[in-house]
Order: sequence, then C-alpha cells, then structure tokens
Amino acid sequence: MKIILKILFSILLITFTSIVNASSEKLTIGLDWFINPDHAPIIIAKKRNFFKDLNLDVEMIEPADPNDPPKLVAAGKLDLAISYQPQLHIQVDQGLPVVRVGTLVSVPLNSLVVLKDGPIRVISDLKGKKVGFSVGGFEEALLSGMLQKYNLKMSDVDLVNINFSLSPSLIAKKVDAVIGAFRNFELNQMDIVNHPGRAFYPEEHGVPTYEELIYIANKKNKNNPLFDKFFSAIQKATLTIINDPVSTWKDFSSYRKGLDDELNKRAYKDTISRFTLRPQAHDLKTYSNFSNFLKKKGIIKKITKVETFAKP
Repeated sequence: MKIILKILFSILLITFTSIVNASSEKLTIGLDWFINPDHAPIIIAKKRNFFKDLNLDVEMIEPADPNDPPKLVAAGKLDLAISYQPQLHIQVDQGLPVVRVGTLVSVPLNSLVVLKDGPIRVISDLKGKKVGFSVGGFEEALLSGMLQKYNLKMSDVDLVNINFSLSPSLIAKKVDAVIGAFRNFELNQMDIVNHPGRAFYPEEHGVPTYEELIYIANKKNKNNPLFDKFFSAIQKATLTIINDPVSTWKDFSSYRKGLDDELNKRAYKDTISRFTLRPQAHDLKTYSNFSNFLKKKGIIKKITKVETFAKP
C-alpha cells in the first residue's frame, strides 16, 4: 500500500508541475551586450524566482552584434530588447516601429574619459588632440555638445575610430581622450590596471540628460499584458538589490562563470544607484529635450512627437 501511495503521489506531483509549467507564459528579451552588472535586475528576478512567481518564463538573448536586438524587435522576433534612449530617437527617425516601454538605467552612463595623470585637465585642452570613438553619430553628437560649451568645434579635434577598444587605446596613448566610455565600467577597468582615468560627464557639460538603458518593444506589441508582469518582477528585483547589495551580488556573480571578478564587482557597486526604481515611469519632457538636441546636431532629420515612441 505504501508503495502504491508513493507512486500515486509522484504521479500527482509530476502532473501538478506540468500544469504549472504549462501555464507559464514566455517572454524573450534581447540584451544590449553580454551579461554584465547593467542587467542585474533581470538576473536577480530570475535567480530569486520573481518571474516564476508570476508564471512568467523570461529568456535572455545575448547578441553577437549589439545592433541586432532592436531590429529583431522591429521584425517581431523578440518581445523586448534593451537599448539606449539616444538610439531610440535615431531608430524612430529611420522608421523602425519601436517604442520605449520601460527604463533600466534612467541616467547617463556615457562619458568623455582621459588619463587622470595626462595633459587634458579641462575639456578646452582637447583642441588639436585625438579623440577616440566607437559608434558614429550619437557619440559625435555628445562630443560636439560638450565641445561647444567651451567654444570648440568638431574640426578642432581629430576623431579616431577605435572600434570599441576604449580603455586600451587611451592607456596606450593612441588617443588623448575617448567618448562613449561607461563611467561604471571603463573607469574601474583603468583603475584596476593602474592607469586611472578622469571622466567628464555630458550632462554636466552642455548635453541634455537622457535615459541610458531602456526596454523597447514593437509598436504593435506595446500593450502586451505580460510586460506588466515583467516590470513588476523587475521593480521587486531592483528594490531587493538596493536593500541588500551584498547578497544580491552573490546571486548575480554566481549566475554564470566569469561574472565573479574584480571589474564586475566594482561595476555592480557603482551601478546600483543608477537603476530606476519605477521602470514603467518616465518624463516625456526629457525625451522632448533630447529630440531637440539631436535635431540641432543633425543626427535626426525631424522631430517626432515623443508620445508616439515613448509609451506614456
């Protein structure tokens, strides 16, 4: 009898588990890069079963090319993608049917970085110097805005495409400065190898503030009810990270091999205060101001009403 009861219990357990799993709804999200501390709320939501508690199965996809996820969202092949507010303005201007549905990091991370012990003490010192960049267009607009405040033009500097080799190019003195360095990563990376850097922040030098990392969706899918579940779990994970950075770091760093190193540990600490606490809330005025900035710099051709691509 005991054996029969055990068998029946096992069958019931398997059946119940199958029912629960069958009720889980899947959501796919394309990351902007390989997994790093910028993605901590998503990792913690997975590790602590915040998604699972809402019967949500979230699959993260790391891109071979960071430009791919927005295109896959536009093509309806991904539900969500992590992108950047400046790129969203450009994508919309180019006709991509994408819309911002949430925010991950609500403040800029991008910065202009020089060697701390180098000859560049103030931005005006860049006249006649080499500035490295990785992504044309937006990064040039940032630099242009920063230079303009100090009566410099883009023709006053020598732009060098360093193809994402930011810190190495600066440390090797192939360039005098780099634009596009994330303040939570490159500065830590340079410090670890004993070549500390100094950052000039765009929002403090003539560039309107903006949201660095956002979640985008296809315009046709912007009201997907699964998004509310997703952001509920993300908000819970973010608050958990802020309330308990020590144990959440352990969860994050153990998610996969290679995350538990000094650079990620430092970046994790520096990113915590930059995560948005209300991922579905945002300020349309900020988007409007940044649209005007990009239009003035010639990065976008026209001003599009922000309500059409930044879900209110």
